[in-house]
Amino acid sequence: MPSIEEEIQQSTFRSPAHRTQVNIIFTAAWINQRTTQALRPYGLSIQQFNILRILRGRNGKPATIKLLTERMLDKMSNASRLVDKLKEKGYVMRQECETDRRRVDIVITEEGLEVVGKASEGVEAAMVENFNNLDDKDFDELSTMLDRLRG
Repeated sequence: MPSIEEEIQQSTFRSPAHRTQVNIIFTAAWINQRTTQALRPYGLSIQQFNILRILRGRNGKPATIKLLTERMLDKMSNASRLVDKLKEKGYVMRQECETDRRRVDIVITEEGLEVVGKASEGVEAAMVENFNNLDDKDFDELSTMLDRLRG
């Protein structure tokens, strides 16, 4: 398995912290690229997949754009635009809230549930392949360190 130095063809870094930062950024891009490949057969972007997973996790309860934005992994994504694209595909519906007509609720459709289920299987299979060099202890240690990094 190549080191970060080999991957980006850079032999030195200013500090161990700098090396780690570059490694995290490089690895995140690597994971995103592989996830994108796993989602391609389902016609979904990572951000669209994230919205569908959030909605599926609500078990039929509607969500607002604000809630979706708060829960999304990529905070820079435009949730409203993503919902529009998912609506065009028939995966979500926009509904006027019965108690507050100014609020628009987003719900996942049966077709959306079906595609997110299949896409989740594809992403899980890719994850198993991508992370086959690590065991459960490694995952726990890495997750703990990343949580500490974020403070």
